[in-house]
Amino acid sequence: MHRVLLLGAGKIGRMIVQLLSETEDYRVTVADAQPMLLERFADSANVSRLVLDASDDRAVRTVARQHDSLISALSFRFNPLLARLAVEAGVNYFDLTEDTQTTLRVRQAAEHAQPQRVVMPQCGLAPGFISIVAQHLATDFDTLETVKMRVGALPQFPTNALKYNLTWSTDGLINEYCNPCDAIHQGQRVEVLPLEGLEHFSLDGVRYEAFHTSGGLGTLCDTLQGRVNELNYKTIRYQGHRDLASFLINDLKLNRRRGLLKEILEDAIPVTFQDVVVVFCSVTGQRHGQLVQVNDARKIYSRSIDEEPWSAIQVTTASSVCAALDLWVAGDLTGEGFMRQEQIPLDKFLANRFGRAFHCDAGTRYSSAFNI
Repeated sequence: MHRVLLLGAGKIGRMIVQLLSETEDYRVTVADAQPMLLERFADSANVSRLVLDASDDRAVRTVARQHDSLISALSFRFNPLLARLAVEAGVNYFDLTEDTQTTLRVRQAAEHAQPQRVVMPQCGLAPGFISIVAQHLATDFDTLETVKMRVGALPQFPTNALKYNLTWSTDGLINEYCNPCDAIHQGQRVEVLPLEGLEHFSLDGVRYEAFHTSGGLGTLCDTLQGRVNELNYKTIRYQGHRDLASFLINDLKLNRRRGLLKEILEDAIPVTFQDVVVVFCSVTGQRHGQLVQVNDARKIYSRSIDEEPWSAIQVTTASSVCAALDLWVAGDLTGEGFMRQEQIPLDKFLANRFGRAFHCDAGTRYSSAFNI
């Protein structure tokens, strides 16, 4: 069995344990600083529990050496340290970070990775799966004009003024809404402001909006710079959300008091497991002397597994990192050291037992009626 040390027993960590342990190909040690979060795994097969402080260098390094791979399902702030400790312990490293500065530090740690070991951050939904889709579509063109990436995790039944429920890390959400966003505009790499670039569109009769948020492009600016004229990422929400979010963050200046903003959101906005993930990518360019546009659109809904409800963001995020790990363990990915998400072939990802979560026969609905 491939031995995995998973740090973080929260919403996404639970799903990762569920997916990996049921295959019987992985032995998972799930570690968290909160013993109460570990209790739910007491009866799980192929799963060990460990109370562990992720900031304890020596303890993490010692435990990591007893495993083959380390997955961080913790807040992004832990990941530079965990990447360094994984490299020092000589194990593979995977995480879910969307924070751009964190990824830069993880990339620096990867420079010291041992031979035949991989350091792969950003293995979630966005960045992550959306990067794989964008790269796949882009390779089918002679020259690229635009690459547009749009992703949103939304409540199926919005009931508050924000038309939003918490489905993901609140720290990550605030980062996305407050930090500068990478983009390529007129062939030049630029930074754009979060919550700007507002656009509206409809899909399956539902009206949405999208706006710039930080981190979703992953490393695609590096990969596509010099090849594309326009590249950008925007988060999808129901109409009206962006203006209220801008009021909180910009007008009330809560971007300067992120701890208070987190407290307000977690006190007032409930978590939901009844959500839908909307994923859309559109690529335009020249092919055989003709201007062509190709789209990929998906909706992934929450579902029940073994009579337990799981949100769409849990399923998609955990499936993405599990697929990346599984492809590496199976030898379907080549390389060592730092690995970008867009290095994963889409066909291999979707054929993988975890990547199949993005197929239409697993609760996914495809649509070609996506207009921007």
